[in-house]
Amino acid sequence: MLARLRSPDTMKRTIGLLLATLRIGVAILGTAGGHRAAAQPEIAFAVEEVAPGNFVHYGTLEDRTPANLGDQANIGFIVGSQCVAVVDAGGSLPVGQKLRQAIRAHTSLPICYVILTHVHPDHFFGAAAFRADDPTYVGHQNLPRALQQRGKFYLNTLKRDLGDLADGSEVIPPTLLVQDELKLDLGGRTLVLRAWPIAHTDDDLTVFDIATQTLWASDLLFLQHTPVVDGSITGFLSVLDRLGATPAQHYVAGHGRADLRWPQALEPERHYLQLIVDEVRRALKQRKSIQDAVDTVGLSEEKNWTNFDQFHRRNVTQAYTELEWED
Repeated sequence: MLARLRSPDTMKRTIGLLLATLRIGVAILGTAGGHRAAAQPEIAFAVEEVAPGNFVHYGTLEDRTPANLGDQANIGFIVGSQCVAVVDAGGSLPVGQKLRQAIRAHTSLPICYVILTHVHPDHFFGAAAFRADDPTYVGHQNLPRALQQRGKFYLNTLKRDLGDLADGSEVIPPTLLVQDELKLDLGGRTLVLRAWPIAHTDDDLTVFDIATQTLWASDLLFLQHTPVVDGSITGFLSVLDRLGATPAQHYVAGHGRADLRWPQALEPERHYLQLIVDEVRRALKQRKSIQDAVDTVGLSEEKNWTNFDQFHRRNVTQAYTELEWED
């Protein structure tokens, strides 16, 4: 009825306005949709062959953000003549997917093992990227319990930091557990996995490729990045003594790049941890409070490490609560 009261020109203008409005709406929706599709950043994901058949991706030393997808840990893979072993899967599903793509760019061999070196989330949240390969997930005998205790909290913080980019990241417990030492055969290449006493965590695992004498030390070795004590600082120092006896020609740290020969590479970390122990013991003898210790211990090391403000104070706190019970 209203249309009869309008002239043809008026009708044309009205229809034109409606079409223009629709086009603007579609453009807005298209922009929003395009934004969602492009929300996952394209992080640089290079791998380097540090020894024959041993490929490493070096993670960033920055904090976890949507821009880096939680790509913080050094992760990689080892290729045998029959199959591939992954050594840590990265800090999110997208990082794990990029690692899998890198593997497929080098070989079509099946992925038979995904080795998770310890409980920290920058090393394991990408494990779900390998579900379709049906690998055996391998870890320290204490890792399932640690994942059960911390997994929900770690997943919540991952979602807090990455938002929707955390979707699909999972806590996948290992089913093949290492109590002391375990050998894995990849075909013409044997890996020796060793479970360590409490040190960086209570579930630290290292991987040693016999063929190339390459040690994947994971977070028992920090380079450039401030070491993190989430287990026992005295245990950490004890493990470093034993780890240094490994006859490695090549090595991969959990964070940072190799810049010293083995075992000299352990010395900066050893010095840092021993300094904290010595200064905390001195503070305890002087009956200083834990806050006094946190405010003063080990500050001379700040210039030597990245992420110092983020991790050093908690290391001192951990050391104080451990050492105050010494005889």
